[in-house]
Amino acid sequence: MSKQASRWTAENFALQCGVTLPNVQVVYQTYGELARDRRNVILYPTSYGAQHTDIDWLIGPDGILDPTRWFILIPNMFGNGSSTSPSTNDLSPDHLSFAAASADASGNLATPNVYFTHLDNVTAQERLLREVFGIEQLALIYGWSMGAQQAYHWGALFPDRVQRIVALCGTAKTTDHNRIFLESLRSALLADPTWNGQGFDGVPERGLQTFARIYASWAASQAFYREQIYLQLGYASLDDYLWRGWELNYRQRDPRNLLAMLDTWLRCDISHNPTYQGNYRRALRSIQAKTLVMPATTDLYFTPEDCAAEAALIPQAEYRPIPSIWGHRAGNPYQNPEDAAFIRQAVQDWLPCSPDRPPGSAL
Repeated sequence: MSKQASRWTAENFALQCGVTLPNVQVVYQTYGELARDRRNVILYPTSYGAQHTDIDWLIGPDGILDPTRWFILIPNMFGNGSSTSPSTNDLSPDHLSFAAASADASGNLATPNVYFTHLDNVTAQERLLREVFGIEQLALIYGWSMGAQQAYHWGALFPDRVQRIVALCGTAKTTDHNRIFLESLRSALLADPTWNGQGFDGVPERGLQTFARIYASWAASQAFYREQIYLQLGYASLDDYLWRGWELNYRQRDPRNLLAMLDTWLRCDISHNPTYQGNYRRALRSIQAKTLVMPATTDLYFTPEDCAAEAALIPQAEYRPIPSIWGHRAGNPYQNPEDAAFIRQAVQDWLPCSPDRPPGSAL
C-alpha cells in the first residue's frame, strides 16, 4: 500500500459547467492484480475531504475489499487536493476561481465561475479505466458518502458496464435537508475574515473551527455523543475530540478545496445530465447493476428514509441498513470493528464467490 500513486492526464477537458480546462489530472492508486480478461475490477471512488490514502485502510486479504482476489482502483475525485483542484498547479490563473463566490443583497451565494460535478468525475474515471487499462466492465463499484454518489452516477450513465454497486451512506441526489448542512459549512468558511471574495488571505481560523463543529454535530448521532464513544477512542474530552478528531483533520486540507468539494456535493443529481435531462426516477430505474443500498440507521444527512426511497426505484436493489449509533461515520468504520465486520460480511455476500477468472488467468 506504500507504492507511488499514478497520474492520468487529459487535455482540453470539457466540464459540465461549460468551461474547458487545458488539462486535468486524476491521481489514482491500484491494489491487486488485473486479470488478463480485465473482469475482476472494483472501482472505489473517494469521499468528501478524503484522498486515496485516507480510505484504503479497508483493503487487505482480511479486509472489506480483498486485493488477492480483485483489482481495486481508487480514483481521487476532482477538487480533493490530489487530482485537479483549486490548490493544484495544473490550472492556469484563468481557472482558479473554483471557490470564488459572494453574497448578493439577499444573502444568496453566487455561483463560482468554475466547478466540478459528478458527471465530470465519472467521465474522467471512465476514460482512465478504458485508456490506461482497457477496462470495459466493472465487477463492483464500492462507495461511501460522495463515493456512493459517484457509484450511482456510474450505474445510470453506464448501465451495461457495471455489474454490482455497494452504496454506503449516500444518495443519488442531494436532498433539501442535506443542502442546509452543506450551505452551513460553506457559510462558515466564507464568513471568515480572511475571505476576500475570490480566495483566502490566510488560514481561516474561525471558519475552520466552525466548519469542524458543524460537521461533527451532523456526522455522528445523538446516541454516539450521549454514550461518549469518543472517550473510548482515546480522547480526553469532547473538546479534545472536536479538536484532534475533526478540526485538525480539516486543517490538513486547503479551504479552497473544501469549498470545491462542497459545490460538487451540492450539485449531486443523478439525472442532471444530457442523458436523463432531469428525469430523476428514470435515471434510478435505468441502473441495471445489482445494488446494495446500505445507509446507517442513525445517519442524519443521508437518512435511511431517503436511501430506502431510492432503493425502491432501482430494479435490482436490496436495502440493508447498518444498525449503528455512529451515524454517517458507520459507513467508514476505521475506528469501529463492529460496523466494519457488518459491512465486510455484506460485501462478501454481494460479490460472487470469485471473479469470472482468477487474476492472471488466460483468456
